[in-house]
Parts: sequence; structure tokens; C-alpha cells
Amino acid sequence: MTHVMNRRTLLAGTAALGLGATLAPQARAQAALRGDRPMRIGLLADFVNYDPHQFSSQNAIIMRNLYDSLIDYDDAGRPVPALAETFTIAPDNMSCTIVLRQGVTFHSGAALTSADLDATLKKANDPRTGKNVFPTMSPVQDWTVVDDRTVRLNFKQKVPDRQITDLLQFMFVIARDTTDSAETRVNGTGPFTVAERVLGQRLRLAANPKYWRANQPILKEVVFTIFSDNESAAAAIESKAVDMVYGGGARQAVRLRNAGFQLHQGHGQLVQVFRINTTLPPFDNVKFRQAFNFLIDRAAILRVGYAGLGEVTALPWAPTNPAADRSYDRTYAFDIAKGQALLKESGLTQAQMNNWKLLVNGGDQDSVAISQVVQNSLKRAGIDVQLELKQGSEYVDALLGGKFNATFGGVGNAQKFPTRITANSIYRIANNPVLGHPNPHRDYVAAVERVNTAFGTADIKAAYDALNKAMVEASFGIATNTYDVFLTVAATNVGGFVKDVDSLLVLRTVGFTS
Repeated sequence: MTHVMNRRTLLAGTAALGLGATLAPQARAQAALRGDRPMRIGLLADFVNYDPHQFSSQNAIIMRNLYDSLIDYDDAGRPVPALAETFTIAPDNMSCTIVLRQGVTFHSGAALTSADLDATLKKANDPRTGKNVFPTMSPVQDWTVVDDRTVRLNFKQKVPDRQITDLLQFMFVIARDTTDSAETRVNGTGPFTVAERVLGQRLRLAANPKYWRANQPILKEVVFTIFSDNESAAAAIESKAVDMVYGGGARQAVRLRNAGFQLHQGHGQLVQVFRINTTLPPFDNVKFRQAFNFLIDRAAILRVGYAGLGEVTALPWAPTNPAADRSYDRTYAFDIAKGQALLKESGLTQAQMNNWKLLVNGGDQDSVAISQVVQNSLKRAGIDVQLELKQGSEYVDALLGGKFNATFGGVGNAQKFPTRITANSIYRIANNPVLGHPNPHRDYVAAVERVNTAFGTADIKAAYDALNKAMVEASFGIATNTYDVFLTVAATNVGGFVKDVDSLLVLRTVGFTS
């Protein structure tokens, strides 16, 4: 099957996509699933709000259950139609024309039109309201509403195909009358509607009776229960109080898998990154922070923090990212002697090298554990660092406000077009909340722009190599390992899981096998 035709037009319908033969077994499998009783799901944290443009681990339960995006990716990473019946990338890659699917309605009953996509794009393109989608809009110059079903995106320059499809896949469409109140009001096209919410305790979803995908959702009702810790959630599934746990820790997930439960991992691995505030001493010294490429024991972090679920990486990419380069893992392997050599080159005194604290999310035991691993390895190199534990909003404020010397934090979009990494706060090239504006690492900024404008195999590879080199040399973020923040543990009688590219929870195909 080819998803890019002569004019790179993606069509709706199984015949146009060449999927007829593959969808039949899936349809039969779904028909065998039952949804006549509520699916009970345990969560480790309540969701933040209803806005699908606020991509976070907590909001992962909301996005694909209350809303739909313009396109999806299948298991092979190929774009498939969703709310966009077709999209056509112009031959010069300077525009993309989207034709919306007919017969789709919002939860309110209003029909989906280009006016809703227009309002959604305006929200996404505003730095105040676009949230995590805003950086993804950076290639867009403007857009034209052609008719009630058609919108054309116009780009600032030639944009690679994958960067365009990533934008469409990330664009969850919100009804035009709720874009200003998306945090508190739900009016999506998704398979479920909100039936009840008790803040901090539970969320109940009901099937959308007018959902546009045939025979979906299978479940009539879904009930999310918030648990205070991994142990409580694990005990709930073991006692059959819940059917599934989503977003639990790796250690409990591995234990439950070994006890006979299902463990599902999506395609959307995150990368754990040692984030460095290069505006504050001693990390304003480039040699000092480059030393941390060698002073962090990545294998120990993966083993202690994530029960080995993931891979060591010295770059912020999942293995499926086109910019991934495993040679960096060997070049920057844990080596105290090499790290100490760079510390000596920094010219800093011992007192200066010790004059900082490592900010730690005290409410997350994995973060505490991996921070202790780093603390111990640094001590072997002669750096005695103290851990500064903060929890809840106090930690989030420090993280997003750049009020730290260094801290650990996961970054998403690690499996997509490389410059999607700039959607994460520490990697933003504009309005960076930690490093400031303009971004002080000019080689990194230039490398991002080079990737965004590279065409042709040789130019693309050279652009990816330049970006990787700039990241390691600037060393404002030291990648350590991939991991799954969206692990799903399920009872043996639950089926119908799909591997979402972002590992978001997708419940429209899920049901009970018996």
C-alpha cells in the first residue's frame, strides 16, 4: 500500500487505501468483543482539563476518547484518514488541502464544518491558547477556508511530508463554540461523551450514539478511578476491582505481567532527559555540562527507574525516529574518566562544581530513584550534589519556570519528525521558559531550521547529523533512556487494543472477550 499518490493525496475508504483485505479480520475480532458492562480503569492521576491541545500524561486519557484528529497513523506509521476525508500535499510542498469528512457531528449534534477547523487552527496558532500544539504550527503561514468542507494550509516554506502529516495527526478538532472554553467544556467528535466527573476521584464516559465510525465504540460505558499510588492500583486489578490500569509504573507493570496480566506498550515512547538550565552557574560553563554526557549511568537509570522497559539512548529519539543514531550511545557511554577530563577542562573550582542542587519531583518515586542513581555516580567523579525535592504544583512551577539548575523530565514526540522535539519546553527554539528568548544556543536553532528545510536523501541525512551534533555540543539536555509513561496493564478478558503512535489510550475498539 502507498499512502502518497501522484499528488500525495490521502483518500478515505478502504478501497482507496487498499485496506479492505486487512480490515475484515479486525472487524470480525471487534464483533466478537462485548461492551455490555462498564470498563473499569484505574489511573494514577486525575486529568488536568478537557483541552486536547494540552498534551500531558494525565490528559492522555481524554484526547482520543473525547476528540478525533484530522488523520491517524496505522501500526506501520502510515497516515490514514480520520476527520480529514482526504488531504493533498501540493507538488511544491508549500500547501496542503484538507477535505473534511461528511456526516460527522459533535457531541452537541452540530455538524463538523470547515468553520470548526478554522476556529481550532486559530486556537492552535495562538501562543496563549495553543499549548503543546502551538510549536507544531510553526511552518504554517496562514490558511484559507475554501468552502464548508475544505481548508488549505499555506506554509512559510517547503515543508517535508512527514512534518505535514505529524501536524494533521496532532490536530484534534474542537467545535467552534467551545474553543475558548475547551479546558472546562467538552464538545468533540470522539467516541465517548462525559457522563460524570468527581474531581480527584472518578470520571465516567458514555458511548457517543452518533459516532461516525461504524460499530464503534464497543463499550457502552467507561469508569475511570483515581488511585493515589501504583501499589493501590495494582492491588485493585489483582482483586478484580478494575479491569485495567493505565499509566502505572514500570516495576509494577512488569510484576503484573509476570503474574499473568496483559502488558501493552504503544509506539509513543518518551525519552528521559537530564534538563540543564544553561543560564545559571555552574551550567553556564559548556565543558562542565558536556561532562554529564559521560557522568550519567544510563543503564543503571533504566534498570532502577524503569525495570528495564526501554532502551539506553544518548539522543532524545525513540528508535523509530528518522534522526536516531545509535553510534552516539557508544561514543557517550558511561565513563567517569572522560567526564572528569571535561570537568578539568571547565576550569571550575571544586566549590563551584558543587554549588548547585538537583531538582527532583518528590511525588514520583521513579524520579527520586533515578536522581539518586545520578547523585551516586557524580559522587564518584568528585561532585557532591544535593537533591531538592518538591511536589505537586511547586515542582511544576519550578520545572516550567526554569527555576532549577538541573532536573529530570520526560520529553515526548520522540518517535516523530525530529523537529517535533521543539514542542517540549527545554527544546523550544522560541519562548523557551528555561533558556529564554532568543534561544542562546544558536547552532542548535540553526540545525532545527536546517532539518525543517531539508529535501533529498543526502541533505536530510546531513541535516539530522547536524542536529544531533548541535544537541550534544550544547548539552542543555542529556538524554538517558526511552520509557513508556502510558503503560497499560489489563485483565486477560480485555481485548481490542490498538497501538497508538503516541501511546494514548484508545478505547473505541476495546471490549471484553468473555
